[in-house]
Amino acid sequence: ISGFLQYFLLAGDLARHGGLPRFAPLKLDEDVRGFFKALGPATLGSMGTQVALFADTIIATFLPAGALSALYYADRLNQLPIGVIGIAIGTVLLPEMSRRITANDLDGAMKAQRRAFDFTLLFSIPFVAAFLTVPDEIMRALFARGAFSKADAVAAGSTLAAYAIGLIPFVLIRSAVATFYARKDTATPVRASLTGIAVNVALKVALMGSLAQIGLALATAVGVWTNLLLVLFFAVRRGFLVLDRAWLMSLGKFLLTGIILAMAFWLIARFSGPSLGSMHFRDEVTLVLLAAGGTIVYALAILALFGRSWLVSLVRG
Repeated sequence: ISGFLQYFLLAGDLARHGGLPRFAPLKLDEDVRGFFKALGPATLGSMGTQVALFADTIIATFLPAGALSALYYADRLNQLPIGVIGIAIGTVLLPEMSRRITANDLDGAMKAQRRAFDFTLLFSIPFVAAFLTVPDEIMRALFARGAFSKADAVAAGSTLAAYAIGLIPFVLIRSAVATFYARKDTATPVRASLTGIAVNVALKVALMGSLAQIGLALATAVGVWTNLLLVLFFAVRRGFLVLDRAWLMSLGKFLLTGIILAMAFWLIARFSGPSLGSMHFRDEVTLVLLAAGGTIVYALAILALFGRSWLVSLVRG
């Protein structure tokens, strides 16, 4: 106590003699006004995912028992690639695009965005293929123990598959809006985001009765696709993004790679079950086989369709 008293006495003495630093008065100059003008729309534009999850939680409380748990476990897995891949790449992309646009290197900014798209798809396709093809196996291996039964794993797996339909736009949206944020345009992404939220909530109400929590996840997927497609439409219309033949070919190759990987996952899951029989850690071993086999198949498919030179150019930029 005596130490605190001594500290306050010294601080008071310094303040009386002008020895303490003082806060400078806030000046609403052009830069500060521009910051606050952009802050509001940017905040609204980034709340789409949180609003969707909040709406899912509220609506799921009116559904049969187990719906909320299925949503929770499915969303935990769905958020993994979104946070690790989508947000990380989008965060790195924004200052890069801002620097290039400031230097009037518009072509370089567009190339940086496309490179971010390629990186995002390269790392996200395996998650989409796995979540759509073998969601039950993933849920059983990770969570089916204790009070979480195999029936619960099936319900959560179906929900995860519905979420996975919207995983690509979830991971791409941060990189897609970067071209607007880099130009200090935070209003355009808000229009796309609010439209996606409206579609999302309307579909939740329409689908919750027939599909329960799967309908909620599916509505979220449709809403985020609406958001991404609108952002891309606005970017193309303003000339910020060009959908040329090379990029469309790249998207087609990623789609084919995903189909090949999904088939590999399905075959591994189909034949590993009877082979493992009644092994105690059957689900866990199946998940390991899926991860190992999927990695090999995906690497070979990428090399066959894109080539080693594409990978080298992607890494080196």
